[in-house]
Amino acid sequence: MATVTKKMSEKEIFALKERMKPYILKESKPDYTYYQIKCEECTISAYTSGKVVFQGKDLSWMEEDKETVKSILPQAGSDEVGTGDYFGPVVVAGCIVDQKAYEALKHLKIQDSKQIRDEKILEMAPVIMKTIPYSICILSNPKYNQIHSMHNMVDIKCQLHNQVYLNLIKKGYTLPEFIVIDQFVQKSSYYKYLKDTKNVIPSIHFETKAENKYIAVACASILARYAFLESIRKMEDEYDFHFQKGAGDIVDACAKEFVEKYGFNELSNVAKIHFKNTEKIR
Repeated sequence: MATVTKKMSEKEIFALKERMKPYILKESKPDYTYYQIKCEECTISAYTSGKVVFQGKDLSWMEEDKETVKSILPQAGSDEVGTGDYFGPVVVAGCIVDQKAYEALKHLKIQDSKQIRDEKILEMAPVIMKTIPYSICILSNPKYNQIHSMHNMVDIKCQLHNQVYLNLIKKGYTLPEFIVIDQFVQKSSYYKYLKDTKNVIPSIHFETKAENKYIAVACASILARYAFLESIRKMEDEYDFHFQKGAGDIVDACAKEFVEKYGFNELSNVAKIHFKNTEKIR
């Protein structure tokens, strides 16, 4: 008999029960539990302490979605790309996924964009965009360089994450109760950065590696990467120049080549000037 124990919030515990409803064979309420449900594949005991125990002969099914218990639906999620790249914009995408969309997207085996080849990203993103509500915020290099002296990278990311959710509302969508961000800052600090922002989305859940646990964050990761790649492609068309991704030595060489061709002043239109790469050009 295999046993898996998870720590979950009360909201997650009852969302799990709702998700398992079609598979429940028997339900009871032993002492100190919210419920105990028996399904064909396992028995789930949800304790008032927040501990949830799964018992069954084979619990490998729990790995199907990189932690199935985290598939709270409907859910909204957001993720960002471009923050570690010298060339190109900072992009944040936000998505909403309900049960119907989840079923429609399962065949894509969606996961964090960093684990998917760019060629595959270009194929998957259009399918995702036709299936779910989404919003994408692209902060161009000129705008980024303009505001970075007053706002650090964390501040900028907080503003962009908040904005994609506001954009979804403006598009006419209702945000679900459960909203999750791949944690890049503590929740308290996130809301401190937004203290002077007029409209702030409250009660967001922050979790590390969320892009591998929640389908909405995974979708957002793919759409953000897609928008980043499209932005790079447009830059390459405009300048007839190939921009290297990342911020390593190969990028230093690329930046020097760009400056030789277009001049140093043009760099602020394609790169994040405060990166150390800029110092290596002069």
